[in-house]
Amino acid sequence: MRLLIFVVMIFCSTVTKAQSFETDIVSALHERKTHNVTYDGAYISIPYPNGDVPDNIGVCTDVVIRAYRQLGIDLQQLVHEDMVNNFHLYPSKRIWGLTKTDRNIDHRRVPNLQTFFTRYGSVLEQSKNPKHYAAGDIVTWMLPGNLPHIGMIIDRSSTTSGNPLIVHNIGNGPVVDDMLFKYAITGHFRYEPKI
Repeated sequence: MRLLIFVVMIFCSTVTKAQSFETDIVSALHERKTHNVTYDGAYISIPYPNGDVPDNIGVCTDVVIRAYRQLGIDLQQLVHEDMVNNFHLYPSKRIWGLTKTDRNIDHRRVPNLQTFFTRYGSVLEQSKNPKHYAAGDIVTWMLPGNLPHIGMIIDRSSTTSGNPLIVHNIGNGPVVDDMLFKYAITGHFRYEPKI
């Protein structure tokens, strides 16, 4: 009997944590769209850890970074620390010709976030079925011109297509958009760190 109670407690705790993460990250994503942000990917030196570019500018990665930061998770520090120890696993040399980490920008690059989420999150199916995507999931795309892009799914679906809606910044600041299947999906992740 005690074993059964223990198993039920573990299950309930796991479900509660998953629901709490989903609720918290979705709330942070909804909050992100209230900010007036000019799309600007200029290289800027920022503090470390918990550094950020000025809050009135940002790119697609900053939506994800700032949403997680609102939950107390510093992707700048997490990505930097992993890259310091595993630089060869990241595409920085191949794509940008870099030979070392740069904590000002590494976490703000979609390919680096894809590598980080692959290493520490769950890699999910890149499906054309909207039911395979849940609130809190991270999706990456390749836009025309070979431009990588990232956004996160929220708890609402489009009233016209039925697709899960995305919060992202594709040039007009953080917005809610029905664009899940508009571009080629290059990654589908779930990253629920222990808070």
